[in-house]
Amino acid sequence: MQQNQNLELGRINCLKVDRHTPHGIFLTALDEKDVLLPQAYVTDEMQEETLLEVFLYTDSEDRLIATTLKPKAMLDEYALFEVVDVAPFGAFVDWGLAKDLFVPNMFQKEKFKIGDKRFLKVVYDEKTHRLVGTEKLGDFFDRRVKGLAPNKEVDILIIARTPLGFKCVVEERYEGLIYHNEIFETIEIGSRRKAYIKTVRKDGSIDLKLQAGGAKQKDISCEKVLSLLKKSGGVMPYNYKSDAELIKDVFALSKKEFKRSLTALQESQDIEVKDTGIYLKS
Repeated sequence: MQQNQNLELGRINCLKVDRHTPHGIFLTALDEKDVLLPQAYVTDEMQEETLLEVFLYTDSEDRLIATTLKPKAMLDEYALFEVVDVAPFGAFVDWGLAKDLFVPNMFQKEKFKIGDKRFLKVVYDEKTHRLVGTEKLGDFFDRRVKGLAPNKEVDILIIARTPLGFKCVVEERYEGLIYHNEIFETIEIGSRRKAYIKTVRKDGSIDLKLQAGGAKQKDISCEKVLSLLKKSGGVMPYNYKSDAELIKDVFALSKKEFKRSLTALQESQDIEVKDTGIYLKS
């Protein structure tokens, strides 16, 4: 571990144990600025001169404070949060720390209610000099997309369901969308997964697909069919004429991909397709 040059709000810091007090231990960065780690998080192993990794945020009096706990999301990160309290000036969500994360009214799209699950980004509020959550993510997306060409594999985070499809954060910085008519499996808000670039639009938004293109997708689809067939004892009651919605529910494939897979697996002598279903060849 390498000691932080200075204290960084909203991030994991590597700091040196400087001194013990009745209230906890003080930790220092290389610039000699210090921060308190409250007694509740102190252990016998935390001796002077040792290095600790801690998260820095502000307490109820807006003083910088350290914790050994890790929040659901740090500065500039996204997560799904549960609303635990509301007030006239905003709401509070559970982010895994002793002090809940505040979401001002101006950063809410719709009025928060206790028990709601909301997808938020943790940001630094210049006015209050504290970390807050925001539901208004549009201003934070980078519209200058670089290095993302069609069919490139990317990491995505599902953040919202819209009339067109599911909105996503792409590579932690861009805005993306997967259209409903191109989804053949269950999608959950807050889940992270792989996807593939379909189109990069002029406004910087990205159209995504969950299936790879070309030979790679063919291999994935064939493996999916074979795997399910083996788990089912070598026989499944589906063929080229099976209903598209049924294929989507069972195989998480489009009807077109499913038919291509059957043809490829027959050509490779792995299966036999009959009117009564698919049969695994021994």
